[in-house]
Amino acid sequence: MSTSIPKHAQAVIIGGGVVGCSVAYHLSKLGYKDVVLLERKKLTSGTTWHAAGLVGQMRSSLNLTQMVKYSGNLYETLESETGMATGYRRTGSVSLATNQERLTEYKRNASLAKVHGVDVQILSTDELRKKLDFFNLDDVVGGAWIPKDGKADPANVAMALAKGAKNNGVKIFEDVKVTGILKDNGKATGVQTDFGDIQSEVVVNCGGMWAREVGKMAGVSVPLHACEHFYFLTSAVPGLGDMPVVRVPDESAYYKEDAGKILVGLFEPNAKPWAQNGIPEDFCFDQIQDDLDHCMPYLELAMNRVPVMESLGIETLFNGPESFTPDDNFQIGESPELGSFYVAAGFNSIGIQAAGGAGKYLAEWIVGKEPPCDLWDVDIRRNQSFQSNKTYLANRVTETLGYLYENHFPYHQYETARGLRKTPLYDFYKKRGACFGEVAGWERPNWFVPEELIGKAEAKYEYSWGRQNWFEYHKLEQQAIRESVGMYEMSSYAKIRVKGSDAMDFLQLICANDVDVEPGKMVYTQWLNEKGGIEADVTVTRLAIDDYLIVSGTVCLNRDMHWLQKNMPNDANCSLFDATSSEGCIAIMGPNSRDLLQLLTDTDMSNESFPFANVRNIEIGMANVRAHRITYVGELGWELYFPIEFSSYVAELLDEKGKEFSLRHIGMHTVDSCRIEKAYRHFGHDITDEDHVINAGLGFAVKVDKKPSKYGNFIGHDSVQSKKASGYDMRVMQFLLDNSDLMLYHNEPILKNGEIVGHLSSGTYSHTLGGAVGLGYVPCKPNESHEDILMAEYTIEVEGVIEKCKVSLKPLYDPLNEKIRI
Repeated sequence: MSTSIPKHAQAVIIGGGVVGCSVAYHLSKLGYKDVVLLERKKLTSGTTWHAAGLVGQMRSSLNLTQMVKYSGNLYETLESETGMATGYRRTGSVSLATNQERLTEYKRNASLAKVHGVDVQILSTDELRKKLDFFNLDDVVGGAWIPKDGKADPANVAMALAKGAKNNGVKIFEDVKVTGILKDNGKATGVQTDFGDIQSEVVVNCGGMWAREVGKMAGVSVPLHACEHFYFLTSAVPGLGDMPVVRVPDESAYYKEDAGKILVGLFEPNAKPWAQNGIPEDFCFDQIQDDLDHCMPYLELAMNRVPVMESLGIETLFNGPESFTPDDNFQIGESPELGSFYVAAGFNSIGIQAAGGAGKYLAEWIVGKEPPCDLWDVDIRRNQSFQSNKTYLANRVTETLGYLYENHFPYHQYETARGLRKTPLYDFYKKRGACFGEVAGWERPNWFVPEELIGKAEAKYEYSWGRQNWFEYHKLEQQAIRESVGMYEMSSYAKIRVKGSDAMDFLQLICANDVDVEPGKMVYTQWLNEKGGIEADVTVTRLAIDDYLIVSGTVCLNRDMHWLQKNMPNDANCSLFDATSSEGCIAIMGPNSRDLLQLLTDTDMSNESFPFANVRNIEIGMANVRAHRITYVGELGWELYFPIEFSSYVAELLDEKGKEFSLRHIGMHTVDSCRIEKAYRHFGHDITDEDHVINAGLGFAVKVDKKPSKYGNFIGHDSVQSKKASGYDMRVMQFLLDNSDLMLYHNEPILKNGEIVGHLSSGTYSHTLGGAVGLGYVPCKPNESHEDILMAEYTIEVEGVIEKCKVSLKPLYDPLNEKIRI
């Protein structure tokens, strides 16, 4: 290999695993003529070479499913393009269920697969026996068959991608270590190596297990950590043939044919983090010391599942490292901390499955300067900076490796790496029966054990696809919001201050609604991209002429800050800062909220004096509080903001005085169910950067004719104007199941006149409406009347069964918004 590296490039890719090779290949396909890929040792020498090579067809969202489907299609064609075989074969896959809850998960996945265009078949045990010759199925209650799933040779896939990239002009250098990232004016401008610097327009971190350390060079958080990943290989199995890939998630194992032998891979609970103090410098095509004691329980299960293994024996026990992330989703996209620095890493053992599509999507992101579609589930901007802490990661990945094969129950909460971010009210709520969930590290009450049951019932989830143990508690919380008064904390919500003489003009550029309002007024608005897609869904409060407060979802902070920073004009005289931790916030919502607050303040809280979407500085006991009259649950109510140190005083006062108004503490699950009853949208579920604001039914919050700011019309203005002229082609509808025993969570297929036309973007159980309720997009003709849209017959598929439902284009609860404006 020549060590004469170039001095300049359009893009430098760090890492020569399958993902780095895929990004290089796809950038070259999109016309990048000057791409350099640097590998510290040899191509594939980190994780790729020992990957299992499973290539499935199905993921949790439409875009991620399209991503992995593309991978399989690409691997089928690479040999004819490059002359290098990838070993890709569509063997199909079988997933076995040994209990009814697991089978329910498969049934729900099979329903979603119809929306995604993937053939997933639920099979009985007898049908499974016809496909599996060597497996003991005595305790199996059913399973899922995916005919087009396959497997490939990981190293050959990477080498084929590398050759395809070279054929298109990509320069690949092995044995070149990146030692630093060049930066200027908030952007990556190249890399430092042990053979000199390379200036480049774009830097791409595909460092695999090393991606966290590469990120640190750039000042970028890339949360991932290596874990030990085990597999067994039997001796040759007579008559094995090309069997399907078999997954037995209830036993943490997968099985595949490997050169006439059976390979058994593990995704066990209580996994073993590896190299917490750094990966050895010379690690290259290496493996880790095996641990038979750790693996023995799973080996025994495997021998029971495949009895022939007992007579064959185990030929190899292999232990190789793979990287895992805090939420089991990979990291992709432009980093929020450093412009022109992109990441594709942390693939949680699905690197071969995802690599082809991930390389394509990231290349399109780099060339187009924005995501090609909604990728929020895997967008690196979802992360928090603390999540790169190695102690945090070592704790969390002990669980995330095994979670790949856990039953993915609704409302699941991780148990490891908890308790890091607590508001001052954590102990206050714990004493009052809170069951905490975690979002972006924040501990938040999700539901409460009723006061009379504290000490008798445990504040802990008992997971199920049916009604979970907190179902009746949830009913009491919903009733409180709708009939008396509920109190919940919002301190974890993202709060961004924008201050300066140009703050208003800057936010007029960013916001689709008109934020040039009097101080003390609130505005609900979206931030749009040039296509009219929704980048953020926020409230903006003008606190003073040159001071605005933006409130957004807890997990959206980095994304929102990144969007503001990226779009701020160079000459704008304003500044941004994260105010999340400086202010506490408690919401008081429900018909009795005014009476409760009026008891505690001499400010007139009447509708005439304190109308909706207004803000007042008031006194609550001894505390000075800023009261925002707004709601996300569809009731009369206020959000109360105060210095964080006032939290306990304000909460205890409200709790004590609220007793005479039947106040109840409310968890986040009830907040979510109430907003779905009101058909309020939620960013990341019902609205994304791929959903046009008009199709989303949020045109009322867009002011196309507002006076342009000094920086011009708001971003997305022309797309909104065009869409308003052409009319809707999608409508958000609300669905209420007739069968009140069933549950909706999201992703259930929507059928119109018997044909699948979409899926639910949100779902919950509404005790107020008497059944499960959901939101989802349905295609329509431009400017089609409400009457014509509703004339069709709509149904919802739940666990493979078509269920009747009521439908509405307006909120099923309080459609005229009478309750919030009284």
